[in-house]
Amino acid sequence: MNALAATNRNFKLASRLLGLDSKLEQSLLIPFREIKVECTIPKDDGTLASFVGFRVQHDNARGPMKGGIRYRPEVEPDEVNALAQLMTWKTAVAKIPYGGAKGGIGCDTSELSISELERLTRVFTQKIHDLIGIHTDVPAPDMGTGSQTMAWILDEYSKFHGHSPAIVTGKPIDLGGSLGRDAATGRGVLFATESLLNEHGKSIAGQRFVIQGFGNVGSWAAKLIDEKGGKIVAVSDVTGAIKNKDGIDISGLLEHTEENIGVKGFDGADAIDADSVLVEDCDILIPAALGGVIHRENANEIKAKFIIEGANNPTDPEADEILRKKGVVILPDIYANSGGVIVSYFEWVQNIQGFMWDEEKVNKELKSYITRGFKDLKEMCKTHSCDLRMGGFSLGVNRVAQATVIRGWGS
Repeated sequence: MNALAATNRNFKLASRLLGLDSKLEQSLLIPFREIKVECTIPKDDGTLASFVGFRVQHDNARGPMKGGIRYRPEVEPDEVNALAQLMTWKTAVAKIPYGGAKGGIGCDTSELSISELERLTRVFTQKIHDLIGIHTDVPAPDMGTGSQTMAWILDEYSKFHGHSPAIVTGKPIDLGGSLGRDAATGRGVLFATESLLNEHGKSIAGQRFVIQGFGNVGSWAAKLIDEKGGKIVAVSDVTGAIKNKDGIDISGLLEHTEENIGVKGFDGADAIDADSVLVEDCDILIPAALGGVIHRENANEIKAKFIIEGANNPTDPEADEILRKKGVVILPDIYANSGGVIVSYFEWVQNIQGFMWDEEKVNKELKSYITRGFKDLKEMCKTHSCDLRMGGFSLGVNRVAQATVIRGWGS
Protein backbone atom coordinates (compact mmCIF):
# COMPACT_ATOMS: atom_id res chain seq x y z
CA MET A 1 0.00 0.00 0.00
CA ASN A 2 1.55 3.31 -1.05
CA ALA A 3 1.53 6.47 1.09
CA LEU A 4 -1.58 7.94 -0.55
CA ALA A 5 -3.60 4.74 -0.17
CA ALA A 6 -2.55 4.47 3.49
CA THR A 7 -3.44 8.10 4.22
CA ASN A 8 -6.80 7.78 2.44
CA ARG A 9 -7.49 4.61 4.43
CA ASN A 10 -6.83 6.34 7.75
CA PHE A 11 -8.97 9.31 6.71
CA LYS A 12 -11.91 7.08 5.78
CA LEU A 13 -11.66 5.14 9.04
CA ALA A 14 -11.70 8.42 10.96
CA SER A 15 -14.61 9.70 8.87
CA ARG A 16 -16.66 6.63 9.73
CA LEU A 17 -15.75 6.95 13.38
CA LEU A 18 -17.00 10.55 13.31
CA GLY A 19 -20.12 9.68 11.30
CA LEU A 20 -19.46 12.16 8.48
CA ASP A 21 -21.84 11.99 5.53
CA SER A 22 -20.45 10.83 2.19
CA LYS A 23 -20.70 14.24 0.52
CA LEU A 24 -18.69 15.98 3.22
CA GLU A 25 -16.21 13.11 3.27
CA GLN A 26 -15.65 13.44 -0.46
CA SER A 27 -15.17 17.22 -0.28
CA LEU A 28 -12.58 16.83 2.49
CA LEU A 29 -10.65 14.22 0.54
CA ILE A 30 -10.37 15.96 -2.85
CA PRO A 31 -7.44 18.42 -3.06
CA PHE A 32 -8.23 22.12 -3.54
CA ARG A 33 -5.65 22.34 -6.35
CA GLU A 34 -2.96 20.17 -7.93
CA ILE A 35 -0.12 21.86 -9.80
CA LYS A 36 2.39 20.20 -12.12
CA VAL A 37 5.00 22.29 -13.92
CA GLU A 38 8.03 21.73 -16.14
CA CYS A 39 11.18 23.48 -14.95
CA THR A 40 13.89 23.81 -17.61
CA ILE A 41 17.24 25.31 -16.64
CA PRO A 42 20.63 25.83 -18.26
CA LYS A 43 23.24 23.65 -16.54
CA ASP A 44 26.75 24.85 -15.78
CA ASP A 45 28.08 23.11 -18.90
CA GLY A 46 25.63 25.00 -21.13
CA THR A 47 23.23 22.10 -21.78
CA LEU A 48 19.54 22.29 -20.87
CA ALA A 49 17.89 20.04 -18.29
CA SER A 50 14.19 19.66 -17.53
CA PHE A 51 12.62 18.67 -14.22
CA VAL A 52 9.03 18.19 -13.11
CA GLY A 53 7.78 20.17 -10.11
CA PHE A 54 4.62 19.57 -8.09
CA ARG A 55 2.56 21.53 -5.59
CA VAL A 56 -0.60 20.03 -4.11
CA GLN A 57 -2.82 22.38 -2.12
CA HIS A 58 -5.13 20.12 -0.19
CA ASP A 59 -7.45 22.19 2.02
CA ASN A 60 -7.85 25.81 3.17
CA ALA A 61 -10.94 25.63 5.38
CA ARG A 62 -8.97 26.54 8.52
CA GLY A 63 -6.50 28.99 6.96
CA PRO A 64 -3.65 29.32 4.45
CA MET A 65 -2.24 26.04 3.20
CA LYS A 66 1.13 25.02 4.61
CA GLY A 67 3.71 22.39 3.72
CA GLY A 68 7.24 21.65 2.67
CA ILE A 69 8.99 21.44 -0.68
CA ARG A 70 11.24 18.41 -1.16
CA TYR A 71 13.91 17.72 -3.76
CA ARG A 72 14.48 14.04 -4.38
CA PRO A 73 14.42 11.72 -7.42
CA GLU A 74 11.39 9.77 -6.18
CA VAL A 75 9.04 12.77 -5.92
CA GLU A 76 5.77 11.81 -7.63
CA PRO A 77 2.10 12.88 -7.48
CA ASP A 78 0.80 10.22 -5.09
CA GLU A 79 3.51 10.93 -2.53
CA VAL A 80 2.91 14.69 -2.71
CA ASN A 81 -0.87 14.20 -2.46
CA ALA A 82 -0.49 11.99 0.62
CA LEU A 83 1.81 14.43 2.39
CA ALA A 84 -0.41 17.42 1.54
CA GLN A 85 -3.43 15.65 2.99
CA LEU A 86 -1.43 14.63 6.07
CA MET A 87 -0.50 18.29 6.60
CA THR A 88 -4.19 19.25 6.63
CA TRP A 89 -4.89 16.89 9.51
CA LYS A 90 -1.56 17.64 11.24
CA THR A 91 -2.11 21.39 11.39
CA ALA A 92 -5.62 20.77 12.73
CA VAL A 93 -4.30 18.42 15.44
CA ALA A 94 -1.76 21.10 16.41
CA LYS A 95 -4.61 23.65 16.47
CA ILE A 96 -2.80 26.15 14.29
CA PRO A 97 -4.78 28.10 11.64
CA TYR A 98 -3.51 26.36 8.52
CA GLY A 99 -4.55 23.83 5.93
CA GLY A 100 -2.28 21.36 4.19
CA ALA A 101 -0.04 21.54 1.13
CA LYS A 102 3.10 19.84 -0.15
CA GLY A 103 5.44 20.24 -3.06
CA GLY A 104 8.56 18.90 -4.64
CA ILE A 105 10.80 18.59 -7.65
CA GLY A 106 11.99 15.25 -8.99
CA CYS A 107 15.76 15.74 -8.95
CA ASP A 108 18.94 14.34 -7.43
CA THR A 109 20.53 17.21 -5.50
CA SER A 110 23.88 15.37 -5.38
CA GLU A 111 24.13 15.71 -9.16
CA LEU A 112 23.38 19.45 -9.25
CA SER A 113 25.71 22.32 -8.36
CA ILE A 114 24.65 25.09 -5.98
CA SER A 115 24.12 27.46 -8.91
CA GLU A 116 22.01 24.83 -10.73
CA LEU A 117 19.89 24.30 -7.62
CA GLU A 118 19.39 28.04 -7.34
CA ARG A 119 18.30 28.32 -10.98
CA LEU A 120 15.94 25.35 -10.56
CA THR A 121 14.39 26.86 -7.41
CA ARG A 122 13.90 30.24 -9.06
CA VAL A 123 12.28 28.74 -12.17
CA PHE A 124 9.94 26.65 -9.98
CA THR A 125 9.01 29.80 -8.04
CA GLN A 126 8.34 31.68 -11.28
CA LYS A 127 5.94 28.92 -12.33
CA ILE A 128 3.93 28.89 -9.06
CA HIS A 129 4.27 32.43 -7.63
CA ASP A 130 0.68 33.36 -8.55
CA LEU A 131 -0.63 30.25 -6.77
CA ILE A 132 1.18 30.67 -3.45
CA GLY A 133 0.97 33.63 -1.08
CA ILE A 134 1.26 34.86 2.51
CA HIS A 135 -2.44 34.19 3.09
CA THR A 136 -2.82 31.45 0.47
CA ASP A 137 -0.03 28.85 0.61
CA VAL A 138 3.21 29.15 2.59
CA PRO A 139 6.02 26.72 1.63
CA ALA A 140 8.75 25.43 3.97
CA PRO A 141 11.86 23.20 3.74
CA ASP A 142 11.63 19.43 3.49
CA MET A 143 13.95 16.62 2.37
CA GLY A 144 16.69 17.89 0.09
CA THR A 145 15.89 21.56 0.76
CA GLY A 146 16.77 23.98 3.53
CA SER A 147 17.01 27.59 4.61
CA GLN A 148 19.00 28.57 1.50
CA THR A 149 16.26 27.14 -0.74
CA MET A 150 13.70 29.21 1.15
CA ALA A 151 15.88 32.32 0.73
CA TRP A 152 15.87 31.83 -3.07
CA ILE A 153 12.07 31.37 -3.09
CA LEU A 154 11.61 34.49 -0.95
CA ASP A 155 13.83 36.55 -3.23
CA GLU A 156 12.22 35.33 -6.45
CA TYR A 157 8.67 35.71 -5.11
CA SER A 158 9.47 39.24 -3.89
CA LYS A 159 10.42 40.28 -7.44
CA PHE A 160 6.77 39.81 -8.39
CA HIS A 161 4.99 40.77 -5.17
CA GLY A 162 7.30 43.06 -3.21
CA HIS A 163 9.27 42.14 -0.09
CA SER A 164 7.33 39.26 1.49
CA PRO A 165 9.22 37.55 4.34
CA ALA A 166 6.11 35.60 5.40
CA ILE A 167 5.87 33.79 2.03
CA VAL A 168 8.09 30.96 3.32
CA THR A 169 9.17 29.64 6.71
CA GLY A 170 12.40 27.94 7.64
CA LYS A 171 14.33 30.93 6.26
CA PRO A 172 17.78 32.11 7.37
CA ILE A 173 17.58 34.23 10.54
CA ASP A 174 18.91 37.27 8.63
CA LEU A 175 15.90 37.16 6.29
CA GLY A 176 13.27 36.87 9.01
CA GLY A 177 13.65 33.26 10.05
CA SER A 178 12.69 32.29 13.59
CA LEU A 179 15.07 31.32 16.32
CA GLY A 180 14.45 27.70 17.29
CA ARG A 181 13.11 26.70 13.85
CA ASP A 182 16.07 24.47 12.96
CA ALA A 183 15.60 22.34 16.09
CA ALA A 184 11.80 22.54 16.12
CA THR A 185 10.79 19.12 14.73
CA GLY A 186 13.38 17.31 16.86
CA ARG A 187 12.42 19.32 19.94
CA GLY A 188 8.77 18.59 19.24
CA VAL A 189 9.64 14.87 19.12
CA LEU A 190 11.22 15.26 22.56
CA PHE A 191 8.18 17.03 24.04
CA ALA A 192 5.79 14.51 22.44
CA THR A 193 7.83 11.61 23.82
CA GLU A 194 7.80 13.18 27.28
CA SER A 195 4.01 13.55 27.11
CA LEU A 196 3.57 9.90 26.14
CA LEU A 197 6.00 8.57 28.76
CA ASN A 198 4.37 10.69 31.48
CA GLU A 199 1.10 8.95 30.62
CA HIS A 200 2.84 5.63 31.33
CA GLY A 201 4.59 6.79 34.51
CA LYS A 202 8.00 7.01 32.86
CA SER A 203 10.52 9.70 31.93
CA ILE A 204 13.19 10.12 29.26
CA ALA A 205 16.03 9.42 31.69
CA GLY A 206 17.23 5.83 31.56
CA GLN A 207 15.20 4.84 28.50
CA ARG A 208 17.09 3.16 25.63
CA PHE A 209 16.50 4.77 22.24
CA VAL A 210 17.16 3.75 18.64
CA ILE A 211 17.00 6.55 16.06
CA GLN A 212 16.65 5.62 12.40
CA GLY A 213 17.70 8.69 10.43
CA PHE A 214 20.26 11.23 11.61
CA GLY A 215 19.36 14.25 9.52
CA ASN A 216 17.81 17.38 10.97
CA VAL A 217 15.04 15.63 12.93
CA GLY A 218 17.00 12.61 14.13
CA SER A 219 20.14 14.51 15.13
CA TRP A 220 18.26 17.17 17.09
CA ALA A 221 16.07 14.54 18.77
CA ALA A 222 19.19 12.56 19.73
CA LYS A 223 20.94 15.66 21.14
CA LEU A 224 17.95 16.73 23.21
CA ILE A 225 17.12 13.21 24.43
CA ASP A 226 20.77 12.72 25.42
CA GLU A 227 20.65 15.97 27.41
CA LYS A 228 17.58 14.65 29.26
CA GLY A 229 19.38 11.45 30.29
CA GLY A 230 18.09 9.12 27.58
CA LYS A 231 20.51 6.50 26.24
CA ILE A 232 20.88 6.35 22.45
CA VAL A 233 22.02 2.78 21.70
CA ALA A 234 21.82 2.75 17.89
CA VAL A 235 21.65 5.29 15.07
CA SER A 236 21.55 5.10 11.28
CA ASP A 237 21.61 7.40 8.27
CA VAL A 238 22.24 7.07 4.53
CA THR A 239 25.94 6.26 5.12
CA GLY A 240 25.37 3.32 7.49
CA ALA A 241 24.38 2.33 11.02
CA ILE A 242 26.17 2.14 14.39
CA LYS A 243 25.45 0.58 17.76
CA ASN A 244 26.76 0.84 21.33
CA LYS A 245 24.70 -0.96 23.95
CA ASP A 246 26.19 1.25 26.67
CA GLY A 247 25.06 4.39 24.89
CA ILE A 248 26.53 6.41 22.02
CA ASP A 249 28.42 9.62 22.79
CA ILE A 250 26.02 11.94 20.96
CA SER A 251 28.13 15.10 21.20
CA GLY A 252 31.05 13.15 19.71
CA LEU A 253 28.82 11.69 17.00
CA LEU A 254 27.51 15.15 16.06
CA GLU A 255 31.10 16.36 15.63
CA HIS A 256 31.89 13.28 13.55
CA THR A 257 28.87 13.72 11.26
CA GLU A 258 29.73 17.39 10.76
CA GLU A 259 33.21 16.47 9.57
CA ASN A 260 32.37 13.24 7.69
CA ILE A 261 28.83 13.87 6.39
CA GLY A 262 27.41 10.78 8.08
CA VAL A 263 27.62 8.35 11.00
CA LYS A 264 29.78 5.83 9.13
CA GLY A 265 33.22 5.36 10.66
CA PHE A 266 32.40 6.75 14.12
CA ASP A 267 34.92 5.27 16.58
CA GLY A 268 32.61 5.23 19.59
CA ALA A 269 30.29 2.51 18.29
CA ASP A 270 30.25 -0.68 16.23
CA ALA A 271 29.08 -0.71 12.63
CA ILE A 272 25.92 -2.75 12.01
CA ASP A 273 23.72 -3.49 9.02
CA ALA A 274 21.55 -0.45 8.31
CA ASP A 275 18.48 -2.64 7.77
CA SER A 276 18.79 -4.10 11.27
CA VAL A 277 18.67 -0.80 13.16
CA LEU A 278 14.87 -0.84 13.37
CA VAL A 279 14.88 -4.22 15.14
CA GLU A 280 17.65 -3.48 17.64
CA ASP A 281 16.77 -4.04 21.30
CA CYS A 282 15.50 -0.78 22.82
CA ASP A 283 12.65 0.78 24.76
CA ILE A 284 11.80 3.51 22.26
CA LEU A 285 12.25 3.49 18.47
CA ILE A 286 12.22 6.79 16.57
CA PRO A 287 11.98 6.38 12.78
CA ALA A 288 13.08 9.82 11.54
CA ALA A 289 13.88 9.31 7.86
CA LEU A 290 11.76 8.04 4.98
CA GLY A 291 8.22 6.68 4.91
CA GLY A 292 7.32 2.99 4.70
CA VAL A 293 10.34 1.68 6.63
CA ILE A 294 8.23 -0.35 9.09
CA HIS A 295 6.28 -3.00 7.21
CA ARG A 296 4.96 -6.53 7.56
CA GLU A 297 8.39 -8.07 6.84
CA ASN A 298 10.06 -6.44 9.87
CA ALA A 299 7.20 -5.48 12.22
CA ASN A 300 7.26 -8.79 14.12
CA GLU A 301 10.97 -8.37 14.84
CA ILE A 302 10.67 -4.90 16.37
CA LYS A 303 11.56 -5.03 20.05
CA ALA A 304 10.69 -1.46 21.08
CA LYS A 305 7.78 -0.89 23.46
CA PHE A 306 7.10 2.58 22.04
CA ILE A 307 7.48 3.99 18.52
CA ILE A 308 7.63 7.76 18.05
CA GLU A 309 7.09 8.65 14.39
CA GLY A 310 9.57 11.42 13.64
CA ALA A 311 9.19 10.76 9.89
CA ASN A 312 6.02 11.00 7.79
CA ASN A 313 4.23 7.70 7.12
CA PRO A 314 7.04 5.46 8.45
CA THR A 315 4.65 2.63 9.43
CA ASP A 316 2.43 0.98 6.84
CA PRO A 317 -1.09 -0.21 7.79
CA GLU A 318 -0.18 -3.92 7.89
CA ALA A 319 2.71 -3.22 10.26
CA ASP A 320 0.41 -1.01 12.32
CA GLU A 321 -1.91 -3.95 12.92
CA ILE A 322 0.93 -6.36 13.74
CA LEU A 323 2.46 -3.91 16.24
CA ARG A 324 -0.91 -3.14 17.84
CA LYS A 325 -1.45 -6.86 18.50
CA LYS A 326 2.04 -7.02 20.04
CA GLY A 327 1.11 -4.21 22.43
CA VAL A 328 3.53 -1.67 20.94
CA VAL A 329 2.36 1.91 21.50
CA ILE A 330 2.79 4.10 18.40
CA LEU A 331 2.76 7.88 18.71
CA PRO A 332 1.69 8.86 15.18
CA ASP A 333 3.42 11.28 12.82
CA ILE A 334 0.29 13.41 12.64
CA TYR A 335 1.14 14.54 16.17
CA ALA A 336 4.69 13.43 16.97
CA ASN A 337 6.52 15.39 14.26
CA SER A 338 4.34 18.51 14.29
CA GLY A 339 6.98 20.63 16.04
CA GLY A 340 8.33 21.88 12.72
CA VAL A 341 5.02 23.22 11.42
CA ILE A 342 4.15 24.70 14.83
CA VAL A 343 7.34 26.77 14.89
CA SER A 344 6.82 27.58 11.20
CA TYR A 345 3.51 29.09 12.34
CA PHE A 346 5.38 31.11 14.97
CA GLU A 347 7.78 32.34 12.26
CA TRP A 348 4.88 33.35 10.00
CA VAL A 349 3.24 35.22 12.89
CA GLN A 350 6.50 37.04 13.69
CA ASN A 351 6.94 38.04 10.04
CA ILE A 352 3.39 39.38 9.75
CA GLN A 353 3.73 41.32 13.01
CA GLY A 354 7.24 42.49 12.23
CA PHE A 355 8.18 41.57 15.80
CA MET A 356 10.60 38.73 16.47
CA TRP A 357 10.65 36.46 19.52
CA ASP A 358 13.60 35.23 21.55
CA GLU A 359 14.37 31.50 21.47
CA GLU A 360 13.14 30.93 25.02
CA LYS A 361 9.66 32.14 24.04
CA VAL A 362 9.65 29.97 20.89
CA ASN A 363 10.54 26.83 22.85
CA LYS A 364 8.11 27.62 25.67
CA GLU A 365 5.23 28.13 23.23
CA LEU A 366 6.19 24.96 21.33
CA LYS A 367 6.06 22.90 24.52
CA SER A 368 2.67 24.39 25.35
CA TYR A 369 1.22 23.45 21.94
CA ILE A 370 2.67 19.91 22.02
CA THR A 371 1.50 19.30 25.60
CA ARG A 372 -2.01 20.57 24.88
CA GLY A 373 -2.09 18.55 21.67
CA PHE A 374 -1.44 15.33 23.55
CA LYS A 375 -4.30 16.03 25.95
CA ASP A 376 -6.64 16.67 23.01
CA LEU A 377 -5.41 13.49 21.33
CA LYS A 378 -6.02 11.36 24.45
CA GLU A 379 -9.48 12.87 24.88
CA MET A 380 -10.40 11.86 21.33
CA CYS A 381 -9.06 8.35 21.96
CA LYS A 382 -11.21 8.12 25.06
CA THR A 383 -14.33 9.43 23.26
CA HIS A 384 -14.04 6.97 20.37
CA SER A 385 -12.26 4.07 22.13
CA CYS A 386 -9.47 4.04 19.56
CA ASP A 387 -5.68 3.96 19.40
CA LEU A 388 -3.45 7.03 19.15
CA ARG A 389 -3.22 7.01 15.35
CA MET A 390 -6.96 6.92 14.86
CA GLY A 391 -7.37 9.43 17.71
CA GLY A 392 -5.05 11.79 15.83
CA PHE A 393 -6.79 11.38 12.49
CA SER A 394 -10.22 11.74 14.11
CA LEU A 395 -9.15 14.89 15.94
CA GLY A 396 -7.72 16.49 12.80
CA VAL A 397 -10.53 15.44 10.45
CA ASN A 398 -13.19 16.58 12.94
CA ARG A 399 -11.69 20.07 13.25
CA VAL A 400 -11.41 20.48 9.48
CA ALA A 401 -14.95 19.12 8.97
CA GLN A 402 -16.35 21.58 11.51
CA ALA A 403 -14.62 24.52 9.80
CA THR A 404 -15.86 23.31 6.40
CA VAL A 405 -19.47 23.09 7.56
CA ILE A 406 -19.40 26.43 9.39
CA ARG A 407 -18.11 28.14 6.25
CA GLY A 408 -21.02 26.65 4.29
CA TRP A 409 -18.78 24.49 2.10
CA GLY A 410 -20.09 21.12 3.26
CA SER A 411 -23.61 21.30 1.90
